[in-house]
Amino acid sequence: MSTRLNLASKPFRNRVLPWTVTGLVAITSVLALLFIAQSSFKTYTSIAATQRDVTDLRKQLDTLTKQEKAVEIALTPEQKRQLKYAHGLVDRKRFSWSRLFADLGRVAAWRNQGDENCVVKGVGMQGDRPAADLDLVVSSKAPTNVTQMIEDMESGGIFHAELVAQNPQHGKGETGSEYELNVHYCAALRVSD
Repeated sequence: MSTRLNLASKPFRNRVLPWTVTGLVAITSVLALLFIAQSSFKTYTSIAATQRDVTDLRKQLDTLTKQEKAVEIALTPEQKRQLKYAHGLVDRKRFSWSRLFADLGRVAAWRNQGDENCVVKGVGMQGDRPAADLDLVVSSKAPTNVTQMIEDMESGGIFHAELVAQNPQHGKGETGSEYELNVHYCAALRVSD
């Protein structure tokens, strides 16, 4: 039995498969091109809108700057000084003294150590948080108590204390030293703020 197989005279040709693959690649390429074009168009539209917003904001800033300069020129030196004092009063009104003393009272190491003296040098706002600079003088018989107090203040995150001076107490029956501290207070943000 002989099989007649002559590929040269009757070659096997599958013409559908190459055209199908070519068609799928072409359709996929066109769809990808359309997707890329659409996303590029959206990006350019977004960039143009952002540039318009930036231009508008710059114009507003220029207008406000001109108004600020006009007001500054119009104010007399006396009015400028009064304005500065008014801002200070507003900052003092927003500053909670009871909160300062409550926070200071939470630093328990300085209680019952002897005499203490607290002088507030200045108050204001640090960002949106009330802040104050204090001179604190504490009397203590042991330096470790003051060191512990400074560590407690620093660990709370609302006080930053620096030891300025240590003066031995002189007098009848007095022992220990007076410690002068520079303290920066910045109130912690609370949920109700």
